[in-house]
Amino acid sequence: MKKNTLLWSVGLILFVAFVVWLTLAPTKPGKLDAFAQCISDSGTKYYGAFWCPNCKNQEAMFGRSARLLPRTECSTPDGKGQLPVCKDADIKGYPTWDFPDGSRETGTLPLERLSEKTACPLPAEAGLPESNG
Repeated sequence: MKKNTLLWSVGLILFVAFVVWLTLAPTKPGKLDAFAQCISDSGTKYYGAFWCPNCKNQEAMFGRSARLLPRTECSTPDGKGQLPVCKDADIKGYPTWDFPDGSRETGTLPLERLSEKTACPLPAEAGLPESNG
């Protein structure tokens, strides 16, 4: 009985250590990290919803670098309503981009357009997005 308990304890400790490692492991940089960070630093705001297919497409263009975008979640957890921050910003569709010049664009925008609107240089190697794996 003690041997069984010891094995389960060691297994549990290893599992917890693995989960902690996954949580704290540094994220592999994406090809567009500098571009996404520049967009964020520019004062641009990006509004989206977790259930929005166009938002998923927009973020897929950035690959792993999407985590650096200045994204505001608009959907309630049940996906049936809109959070006050987005109601207050008068967000009507997703994705919505608010730019520092006061302009707003809705829909999936090409990276080139985001570069134009934010004055952030798009890297030459910004071809196909890398996988998230």
